[in-house]
Amino acid sequence: MKKICLALLLFVFTLGELSGCASGRPPASGDKTSQKTLTIGDTTFNPENAEPDVNPHNDYAGWACIRYGVGETLVHYSDTMEVEPWLAKEWENVDEKTWKITLQDGVRFHSGRTMDAEAVKQCLEHLIEVHDRAPNDLMIDTMEANGQTLLITTKEPRPALLNYLGDPYGCIIDVDAGFDDGIVAGTGPYIALECESGDHLKLTKNTDYWNGTPQIDSLIIRTITDGDTLSAALQAGEIDAAYGMAYESYPLFENEDYVFSKIATSRAFFCWMNYESPVVSDPAVRKAIAMGIDKQSFVDTLLDGNGYPGKGAFPDSFSFGGDQVETEEYDPQGAMQVLEEAGWTDEDGDGIREKEGQTLSLKWLTYPSRQELPLLAEAAAATLKEIGMDVDIQVSADHNTIVEDPKAWDVYASAQVNAPTGDPEYFFSVCCLDSSSKNKGHFHSDKLETLEKKMAVEFNPAKRSDLAVQMQQAILDDHGYVFCSFLQMSQIAKANVKGYTAHASDYYQVTADLDIE
Repeated sequence: MKKICLALLLFVFTLGELSGCASGRPPASGDKTSQKTLTIGDTTFNPENAEPDVNPHNDYAGWACIRYGVGETLVHYSDTMEVEPWLAKEWENVDEKTWKITLQDGVRFHSGRTMDAEAVKQCLEHLIEVHDRAPNDLMIDTMEANGQTLLITTKEPRPALLNYLGDPYGCIIDVDAGFDDGIVAGTGPYIALECESGDHLKLTKNTDYWNGTPQIDSLIIRTITDGDTLSAALQAGEIDAAYGMAYESYPLFENEDYVFSKIATSRAFFCWMNYESPVVSDPAVRKAIAMGIDKQSFVDTLLDGNGYPGKGAFPDSFSFGGDQVETEEYDPQGAMQVLEEAGWTDEDGDGIREKEGQTLSLKWLTYPSRQELPLLAEAAAATLKEIGMDVDIQVSADHNTIVEDPKAWDVYASAQVNAPTGDPEYFFSVCCLDSSSKNKGHFHSDKLETLEKKMAVEFNPAKRSDLAVQMQQAILDDHGYVFCSFLQMSQIAKANVKGYTAHASDYYQVTADLDIE
């Protein structure tokens, strides 16, 4: 039945395209049959970024699910990253382990099924069964469904439960509707019709949407990983809006024909150290790397000022921001002294240091879909060479596979939203702990593990912030991570596109308010 319904919807979608309504062209005056079609180019919707489809239970595909208006979570984040109602209209923390969540009335999945507590319970049970991060994040022990009320009991106190339920993997979907071709039945303003991984996603408006009236009839998301191609597509009118545009292309769109939506986020460009590397496992090398990267120059020159140098894991604007920690400043002379004292010297005079027969050569792994990551690699290679390090850069769309092999890399540079749930625990639980699913460099700190045990059960926001500062300091003292910069995220659209608005969480791109005139 689901396949039949999707086939009919896709047929209607195709008729709309064949009616002569080009991308971004509004209906002709008096033409009742024309439909509004909008096309968005996106550099990140692809397997390379662990977003192969819109199934929120599949790796990081929840980001695509929530960005493109297919799925919604129980809670929403405000512009200041505070938790607010969405599919859940209210909640009560009954005790340290018990949460009573009351759902919105009148919400239907794209499949036609009513969203009730039993459907939400079924969705979360499936999520916990198949997802790598959700079980440790949510720590759900039992759930009881009664009408529109869901009672969740956690295995231990979970102060950040609601924050985690707002993670894109928490999009509430009708599990009974299935997951064919990576398509799911969510509750959002748009229904996914066709998904070709790494190429495109076709959507149509949900005429039964519970929270407003979608303005766009047909929506297309095109995967365009190359920055120059994305820029050319927007200039040529092949797409109406763009996400992930290279900063160097911004001047092309700074005129009355386009509109920018900009916002500061916790998305950081940062480096992970591989503790199994024969080179980077040396504390002196990690410290020298931290001292040998010119963050300010990277921000000023290559980001064109669209961000600021990083200190800790979080932006300075947060109550637990990096301005409260001590970190290494750019100091090439100091870095060279650190290496000298640790026995790394240039014995053969070729400009690259050696120690006990080991050349100070770094395998630097990164990926191309975040347009500035290869530029960061080149900038870092240049300044690190000045202190006696040779950097071999590998830019690969297959980075997710490569990073699994501890012998294949020494430094891994990525772009990640470090506080997408508005709570600091997310970053540490995902990246830095012994139990973290993304701790590919096998970082370990007894101090961090102890602090996390306190964070996990602390309900007081001020105390959580203080713990977050201490936890950042623990990983910085060991030089396990180098936070190079935080980004100001921008979305660019034609001037006649309305409601294409950037959000601090880096979610919520497509809403019912998205429109084209």
